[in-house]
Amino acid sequence: MRITVIDHVQLAMPADREAAAREFYAGLLGIPERPKPAHLAKRGGCWFESASLKIHLGVEADFRPARRAHPALLVDGLPALMATLKRAGCTMKDDEPLAGYVRAFVDDPFGNRIELMEPQGASSVSITETSE
Repeated sequence: MRITVIDHVQLAMPADREAAAREFYAGLLGIPERPKPAHLAKRGGCWFESASLKIHLGVEADFRPARRAHPALLVDGLPALMATLKRAGCTMKDDEPLAGYVRAFVDDPFGNRIELMEPQGASSVSITETSE
């Protein structure tokens, strides 16, 4: 017996904020929304999935954002994504360097911490060029 891969990551969100989730995860991050199965849809929340990435947001009655625990998403074109997020009013945060990666953090509309990472040298524009 062995675990082979993570199927999905679930993050919590407050009730009745699905529109904000769609704007951030689908609109800004570009992760397509997938309809939840009918028996789960009545609970609220949203699922965002692509071929290799699944982020599920579930409504939590006593919601508190994940400030430390977080998913780390590999990005192709991190500087361009950061610029898009900044234009949308998101605040980008730097952290300690991680060997082999350029990375930044952003909060989703509910305050959940999201790490964005790109292998170093994969993008022709540096992070500092988009951090104005």
